[in-house]
Amino acid sequence: MSDLSFTAFVLSLASTAALHFGDMPDPDTGKPAERHLEGASQMIDILAMLEEKTRGNLTAEERQVLEQVLYGLRMRFVEVSNAPRIIQP
Repeated sequence: MSDLSFTAFVLSLASTAALHFGDMPDPDTGKPAERHLEGASQMIDILAMLEEKTRGNLTAEERQVLEQVLYGLRMRFVEVSNAPRIIQP
């Protein structure tokens, strides 16, 4: 069994959010992933809950990573939500 650090776990959830934003290629096809804002929002909510439930129990580095990831994902959500939708032929 491998050791999964808290930071690696947070980054894994952030990667899943990026996939939902369509920012990463689909791991199965290698093609750009379809945007799924509900899934991205759910990952943000999970990270926010994790931040709340671990408050006071994280190292300074872990707290900083979690705060930065959440901030970046929230800003990306606002950016993507306000962007016009481009439909590919």
